[in-house]
Amino acid sequence: MIGRLGSALTAVILVSSTGPAQAAAAQSVPEVMAALGDSISTGFNACGWYVSCKARSWSTGDNQLVDSHYLRLSTMSGTLQKHNLNFAAPGSTSADLLGQVRKAVEAKADYVTILVGAQDACTRTEQAMTPVETYRRRLDAALAELRSGVPGARVFIASIPDLRRLWHVGKSNPIARTFWTVGRICQSMLARPDSTKRADAERRDRVRARVIAYNREAAEACTAFGPGCDSDEGAVFDYPFTLDQVSKWDFFHPNTAGQRVLARQTFEHGFSWIDPR
Repeated sequence: MIGRLGSALTAVILVSSTGPAQAAAAQSVPEVMAALGDSISTGFNACGWYVSCKARSWSTGDNQLVDSHYLRLSTMSGTLQKHNLNFAAPGSTSADLLGQVRKAVEAKADYVTILVGAQDACTRTEQAMTPVETYRRRLDAALAELRSGVPGARVFIASIPDLRRLWHVGKSNPIARTFWTVGRICQSMLARPDSTKRADAERRDRVRARVIAYNREAAEACTAFGPGCDSDEGAVFDYPFTLDQVSKWDFFHPNTAGQRVLARQTFEHGFSWIDPR
């Protein structure tokens, strides 16, 4: 779910209260933004039973309880209002990112958030996880498409949450264990959640290592993209989330409180923005 992974934009910096260097680094608020990725960015299970709640997305949501990137930026400039597009989709992996980027390009989104990779690691078996090299190649292709289609777009890449942290905070909860087992949720990490056998502990460590590798590759891909890309420097991955920030309908996705944490952690570890008016 959450930690210090790699996601979005710092606190508001006004020209009047910054020095010349800060003012030069700050960027004007975008006119169109788009969220790309998987169910986390659609607000899945944050407001209803197994449905996406895009209004509660950490990125493009308009629900005041979440205080998303969109709400924070739209209070700075009216040009962004109602231009909050969400092309993320439940179940998406890195293989789906290029198709989502093409939608963002068509919409001329000049600010794009990306949080993808949890489903590359959350597979039925450990062996089915996406290879790290494949994940990186897909990210590079998607970012190249975005750079070509919308040359001035800014990209924010959030880190994937620490899936082992999810196991750790939920393993003692019998209801969570039941949901994970009956629903076959993220079995690469959450299979046999109450097992203390060495094989299961080592499996969880390997899945966590894969997530760390995805986050490293995403950050490096962002650096290769250039000054128009920023990441959360692992803020989502490192965040010590609790079970109170996870949906009680699946004990996997962030609930409203979890989405709010995602919004705050990512916004405080990304771009600096100025009001262009």
